[in-house]
Amino acid sequence: MKIAVPVTNNNQVDGHFGHCEFYNVFTISDSNEIVEVQTLESQQGCGCKSGIASVFASEGVSIMLAGGIGGGAINVMNSAGIEVVRGCSGNVTELVNQYLSGLVKDGGSSCQHHENHHGEGNDHVCNH
Repeated sequence: MKIAVPVTNNNQVDGHFGHCEFYNVFTISDSNEIVEVQTLESQQGCGCKSGIASVFASEGVSIMLAGGIGGGAINVMNSAGIEVVRGCSGNVTELVNQYLSGLVKDGGSSCQHHENHHGEGNDHVCNH
């Protein structure tokens, strides 16, 4: 299994998926342990229009742990076979370990600013 996380320079989850500095892709063993971390360059900008979902899919990513993310980007990720868990924050490595322990669940909200920008609705707010 591989898990992607949008990251800032200080190894924290970036609060806005499309504007992150880079992505960490964690390779997880069958015993739910991190065995490798790969860094992928961010294509910065609108997550729903970038090609990052296809890059993740080609790398074998099946889960993305994100902070704020728009509905369009979620749809693109889901179409590529990637489950998105929203509302995440904190240290990236600790977050992945908490997810593997079953302690992280979807925050249930998308990014309102991004949604308004694309006219897709405004009934959710970011969990920043």
